[in-house]
Amino acid sequence: MTEQPFDEATSPQGEAPAGGEPSAEEPTEVVEPEPQGPSLEDQLAERTGDLQRVQAEFINYKRRVEDARVQAIETGKQKVLIELLTVLDDVARAQEHGELTGGFKAVADQLRSTLAKFGLEPFGETGEPFDPNLHEAVFHAGEDPNVAVQSIAQVMRTGYRVGDRVLRPAVVGVVDPGVAAEATEAPVTTEE
Repeated sequence: MTEQPFDEATSPQGEAPAGGEPSAEEPTEVVEPEPQGPSLEDQLAERTGDLQRVQAEFINYKRRVEDARVQAIETGKQKVLIELLTVLDDVARAQEHGELTGGFKAVADQLRSTLAKFGLEPFGETGEPFDPNLHEAVFHAGEDPNVAVQSIAQVMRTGYRVGDRVLRPAVVGVVDPGVAAEATEAPVTTEE
């Protein structure tokens, strides 16, 4: 048996190979590639939008963390200040009894000035108008013709605040305006 050279166009049986190139006699069909998905421009726009959203979320996260950090610091300061209020009460009682002298007076003054640097402000003095948001009234001292509005007659315990936040209300006794004060405020009417 003699071997014949292998012809790619035909198989040993004389047929076109399966999956081979089309023969010259068959018409060539141009096949358009099917779309693979969004274009590169669309993908770029989508990724850019995703990146901008993630960046905005990160900026908001950083802002929330910073706000929480500042709030935690303020809360910590206020807790320390609240604990030191009893020390200030003891210093005030010592001053009332004339025991605040010498080195103890210097320490008390330094304590007050240091706490003032942290924004601690005392309030609640005799003669101030009564404010239920700042003062806790424990007794009523009657009426006084020398006051125009309900006022503080006596302070039993000084109140303290930091900024707008009241750390402790002042404990006070109040006095109401008397009849003479009300008569001077009443409008004068004349009859004709």
